[in-house]
Amino acid sequence: MALWNVLLLIPAAYQLLAIVAAIRFLQRRDTAGSAGGEWPAVSILKPSAPGELPPETAMRSHQDQDYPGTIELLTSTETSLPAANRKVGKLMRLAEHARYATWIVNDADIQVPRDYVRAVMRTLLEPGVGLVTCLYRAHGDSTPSRFEALGIATDFMPSVLVARLIGIREFGLGATLAFRRGDLDRSGGLAAVADYIADDYQLAKGITQLVLRAELAPVVVETQVHGNWRQVWQHQVRWARTIRCSRTGGFAGLPVAQAGVWLLAAMLLGADAQMAGLLLGLRWLSAWLGGVVVLDCPVARRRWWLAPVWDIYAFAVWVAGWTGRRAVWRDQRMTLDHQGRIVESVTIPAG
Repeated sequence: MALWNVLLLIPAAYQLLAIVAAIRFLQRRDTAGSAGGEWPAVSILKPSAPGELPPETAMRSHQDQDYPGTIELLTSTETSLPAANRKVGKLMRLAEHARYATWIVNDADIQVPRDYVRAVMRTLLEPGVGLVTCLYRAHGDSTPSRFEALGIATDFMPSVLVARLIGIREFGLGATLAFRRGDLDRSGGLAAVADYIADDYQLAKGITQLVLRAELAPVVVETQVHGNWRQVWQHQVRWARTIRCSRTGGFAGLPVAQAGVWLLAAMLLGADAQMAGLLLGLRWLSAWLGGVVVLDCPVARRRWWLAPVWDIYAFAVWVAGWTGRRAVWRDQRMTLDHQGRIVESVTIPAG
């Protein structure tokens, strides 16, 4: 089993990277300084589903900000402008009313701490920064959605930190996208991302191609995840197929992060117990450090030790991610092309 002992070094190295990346983020958060000078006026755009306003708690958290500059908060139940991606269509509608040249865009249910705008703007004002995004933790309202929240905290968010550590920085997360309207216009505007399912990734990619960099703000925001096991599976498969279409090479390498799969294979094939124990310890440490210390995720605080079980589930999602180009998003069943553009969208009948 000497070969398996060598192979286990691959996921072990990834878990070490995740640990280092989490420590680096904590150090940056603790040493973040002040912006200095004048704070820009900010338009916050929160696109929501047709006929739905963002939750009241999310809205209040954006209104109660410790920020020296001016903030306007925009959301609407108006019909969105035509776009294959309905969220972008809603953003295009909100953009018509935005008064200021600096924007923060985040999903409807995102709830933020009181220093959120200050932290995001402080990061955007750093030299060479064109886009700012944020890590997030999730709250679930059912056993399946809490399991998904655990995966976000102990797998997805650490993978964001690892990507940044190794120099992959052209992406943004829907939890926060902060940028200057002029840079967006130079990258093609919202119309350039209107056909893509991964609008956040494409928007960040367009701005970073202007020789500007994307940065993480030293602040964590919150979102809500819902659904039964079928809905959580559909959500995860949509993410998987979105990543595959957006960054095929990166998607192909995802099993390196899934230590639980390697541990299961090692146990079945009789690999060295010490090597398997080392990998398990590293996986637990990265899950605890990322999910509990960095994100302060309630689910991770109680269940971080289940991260290897999530890895096995995530591997099944990864396999499903290769099997088609259809994705379910709310009440829409979409077909994607090889670049992640929405080429067909059909409304799923209620019930």
